This record gives sequence, structure tokens and C-alpha cells, in this order.
Amino acid sequence: MVAGKTVLITGSTDGVGRYVAAKLAAAGAQVLVHGRNAERANRMIREIEATGGSVRFYQADLSSLAAVRSLAADISRDCVRLDVLINNAGIGPGRLFFSRRQLSADGHELRFAVNYLSGFLLTHLLIPLLRNSSPARIVNVASAGQQAIDFSDVMLTRGYSGLRAYYQSKLAQVLFTLDLAQELDGSGVTVTCLHPASLMNTRMVRQVGVPPMSSVRKGGEAILNLAISPELAATTGVYYDGLTLSRANPQAYDLGARKQLRKLSADLAGLPRT
Repeated sequence: MVAGKTVLITGSTDGVGRYVAAKLAAAGAQVLVHGRNAERANRMIREIEATGGSVRFYQADLSSLAAVRSLAADISRDCVRLDVLINNAGIGPGRLFFSRRQLSADGHELRFAVNYLSGFLLTHLLIPLLRNSSPARIVNVASAGQQAIDFSDVMLTRGYSGLRAYYQSKLAQVLFTLDLAQELDGSGVTVTCLHPASLMNTRMVRQVGVPPMSSVRKGGEAILNLAISPELAATTGVYYDGLTLSRANPQAYDLGARKQLRKLSADLAGLPRT
């Protein structure tokens, strides 16, 4: 049952996040919408509320770790429970062959910061609320585009490409998923990740300059499957390709690599090492 549950979806004023938010609101969930653009969010809220849905907007730029901390603090203050966290926000690789290396507000490589590190920090800050709401779920929206992390140059100061940065950040999400699932085993909080669909018809894909291959609906239904399917209530520590249980890049199953990423991420995010 979705009715009465509280769900936070980052990056949900556009694209597949918007689709998931609208579906959950229509099913009776209290939906916490996140995005950067208040005007876009307000249009979406009006549409959802017109159909009787319940939605609240949180504005934050996830390229700033300070903004991530403020977002987590606001949600922890406003909400007595959080049943589902969907880390969906992200930026694409940029236009093929024309991308340039960019930095976040904290001086980290931008795609690593937005696609991965912000979700890592937000999730850890919201774990107490998720634990208190158990059974609860964390869903990380990754990608089939994955490239092993070079721990000697995580910020890609050498041989930069937007595609490489994107692939590395998405694989980091998968490593994080499997690592956190092990940490939270037995807590009542499950952690899964997925590649929703290939080249969905979204603004991110259009910015790359390639034609879409699949619909937002297809990707949205795959996300909803992990977020609310009763059959997957106890499923944790797995990677899905769409609706199919799958295998990620081999580095995701390297315990040493996961430990290295965990320690690096904690240091970058200002969290205690575990």
C-alpha cells in the first residue's frame, strides 16, 4: 500500500522523477518533491493538487554539500517519517565530445558531486528518519553506463571527458548501494539501485544530442517497482536493469573498492568514517 506513505524523490520536477512523483501522489502518498527550479515545481504542484494529490516542494542545489545538509535538516524537521527515499537527481555527460571539466561549489568534479556524493550525504543524514520509519526503502537511480573508478584520480584531473565522469559517478552509486545495504542489513531499511531505461525522452538526454530510445514511463515504472512493489519489500543490495535483476560492473562487487569509496566519500562529505 502506498497511501499514507511519505516519499522523497530528488530531481523530481522534470523527467522520470516527475513521472514517479505524479504516480505516487495519485496513489495517495505524501510526496516530497525536490528540484532547483521553483517555477517548474510550482506548475507541477498545481497539477498534482488539482487531482487531489499531496505534495511538498524542497528547493536545493545538490552541487553544494551545504545545500544538501540544509535539505536533510528541513526534511527531518518537517517529517515524522520517511518511508521511501529515491535518489534520482543527476546531470548527464553533457554534449558528446564537447564536455568540459566543471567543479561543484565545494571544488569536486561536478558529476561525481551531483550524481553521487550529494546522494551519499543526503542518505546518511536521513538514515535515522528512515530507520524510525522501517520498513523503509532507499532506491538509487544509477545507469547501465558504468566505468570503474580510478582511485588515483577520482576527480578526473587527467584525460577528462563528460561521458567518463558520468559513467564513474553512476558506478559509484552502485558501489554505495551494495555497501550501504550490507551496513543496514537487519535494520528494516532496504537499499537497491537500477538502470531505469536507456536514453529516456528527457531533457538530460536531449542535451547530450542523441535521439531518445525509450519513454519516461518505461523508466518510471522500473523505479516504482523497486520503490513500492510488495514483492520486493525485503529485497536489498541488488542492481536492476529495468525490471530485471542484473549484474553491474565488476568493481561493484570488489569489497576493497567499496571500502575505499566509503572512506573517501565520508571524508569529502565531512562524515565520520565507518
